[in-house]
Amino acid sequence: MNGKQKTLVALGILFFACVVIWAVRTVPEAPKIDHSDDDQPRIMSYDNNTISEEKDGVKIWDLTADHLEVDIDSRNAEMTGITGHFYQKDGRSAEVTADHGSYDNETKDIQIDGNVKITTSDGATLTSDQLLWTAEQGMLSAIGQAKVSNDTIRAWGERIDSTDGFNKVKISGKAHIEKLMEGAEQQ
Repeated sequence: MNGKQKTLVALGILFFACVVIWAVRTVPEAPKIDHSDDDQPRIMSYDNNTISEEKDGVKIWDLTADHLEVDIDSRNAEMTGITGHFYQKDGRSAEVTADHGSYDNETKDIQIDGNVKITTSDGATLTSDQLLWTAEQGMLSAIGQAKVSNDTIRAWGERIDSTDGFNKVKISGKAHIEKLMEGAEQQ
């Protein structure tokens, strides 16, 4: 190999070394991943949407909300502007309206609060601070300043429980029951 060839080989090796050094030094850094939001729930929001539950092909309840937020991971829901129904086996139903509610997907329980008002298909009315649906027991519970009335009675207490759409009730906490005279006006 003559001097010219040695010089070309040396220049080629030098060029190759420079390209390798350039490539190594100009590799971009991996982007930093911000894990600060990993603990935040992933939420889907809906407007004017309905959730419901069925058992053995029969609808148990449905709730329509002006705004609904569902946690993607737990499938729990928060609702505002609620109108809903709880259905009984005998064909009766209870319509509920309220400002706010939440649904626990694990227990299937519902908690409703804020201007709670219930009207049953047979004419009874009920108001309370809060309404709970306990799925395991099939129980509706009106809690806090609970008042129920129909054509024959007016009753109130701290809590009113029912497993049959407020046809039969259990009143607890400063319970009062008044039997209405025929033709007497309800309050």
